[in-house]
Amino acid sequence: MSEQPRVEIYTKEACPYCEKAKALFDEKGVEYETYNVTGDDALFEEMVERAEGRRTAPEVFIDDELIGGWDETSALNETGALDEKLGLVTDGGTDEVVEHRRLIIAGTGIAGLTAAIYAARSNNEPLVIEGDEPGGQLTLTTDVANYPGFPDGIDGTELVNNMKEQARQFGAETRNGVVDSVDASDRPFRVELTNGDVYTADAIIAASGASARTLGIPGEDELMGYGLSTCATCDGAFFRGEDMLVVGGGDAAMEEATFLTKFADTVYLVHRREGFRAEDYWIDRVREQVENDDIEIMKNTELVEIRGSQEDGVDHVTLVEHPEGHPTDKLEDPATEEFDFDVGAVFFAIGHTPNTDYLEGTGVETDDEGYLKTAGGEGGGQTETAVPGIFGAGDVVDYHYQQAVTAAGMGSKAAIDADEYLEELDREAASEVEAAAADD
Repeated sequence: MSEQPRVEIYTKEACPYCEKAKALFDEKGVEYETYNVTGDDALFEEMVERAEGRRTAPEVFIDDELIGGWDETSALNETGALDEKLGLVTDGGTDEVVEHRRLIIAGTGIAGLTAAIYAARSNNEPLVIEGDEPGGQLTLTTDVANYPGFPDGIDGTELVNNMKEQARQFGAETRNGVVDSVDASDRPFRVELTNGDVYTADAIIAASGASARTLGIPGEDELMGYGLSTCATCDGAFFRGEDMLVVGGGDAAMEEATFLTKFADTVYLVHRREGFRAEDYWIDRVREQVENDDIEIMKNTELVEIRGSQEDGVDHVTLVEHPEGHPTDKLEDPATEEFDFDVGAVFFAIGHTPNTDYLEGTGVETDDEGYLKTAGGEGGGQTETAVPGIFGAGDVVDYHYQQAVTAAGMGSKAAIDADEYLEELDREAASEVEAAAADD
């Protein structure tokens, strides 16, 4: 291995994606320097200058080359290009199998880590593939107040890290990488990562979660990272004193809007309908902030364009409003009003898309949105998919509850179901050996 290049990471406090970036390099055994820009205006301006105007964290540099934020760093890692920049020697890049594993778990969110804990305790020695969002969506939550056993709440990243350490203590192994494809045409399964590494496995638990959705509107691609973000806890502090706009109507949108009141002049919560999907707890917290004049709710309104520049950030947005909601479906209606609105930052909190592309062609069934279909019902085997030996758990299956505690419950079920499947494989193999011995 050649001499390691210099890795620098600009971070801030309470930044989940910063923790993901550091965890990625920790997993690779790569040393790095961190610069915390929180409360340090000079260091923050240095970051912005080096990052070509980007005002988000983290910002990663390798030998003074701007790699970018978490999304860019993760994307390079998926293809193996990050390892090339780091001068790392890997076993990947060929069709040769790196190793065979009894059980592979895709994802290190709450579902995947719970499955890893249970599977490791059952002596199935699971290999857990981190995925492109290590720790899952919970790492974006600074205050998990409803997970049992923590009366004072717990930081999402802390909870995930605790579970990861617990899984490792029982014998689970975590490995950085993203599953690209699964070949179920033969047994054992063939699992290929995006960096070219290939494994075989007797069973697979798909706990790969879901990724934040975007709107696909004008200005989105150009301004992502320049005033547009999908993580308020990561980037809210960079826009202190600005008016900020949050798009969404569920728990995540309510939580992000509430969090942003720490920094914003006013937070505008934009929702396309009259009613909210969020639970009453979050609605009540937002209403308290409305009474304090810190949040203003804009119902029956949709964001259709984000305006600004990478040099100056978000300048204003274009919104449409209709008294009956869903205004983009009624653009020709005279009652629909389009107007420009001045804000300095925009945050998306509009749901997620399940990460199931790697299972295409396996025979695993999904619904129209891409969520895995599992057996469900009563008794054992509730997490089984249409392909024996492949199980599903967490947000990759659950489009309704999407809670940490339900994900943990599904993770434990998946590990138990997988253990029963693997034991059956062992019995079948033993029977074949006995039959062969009897024929001799």
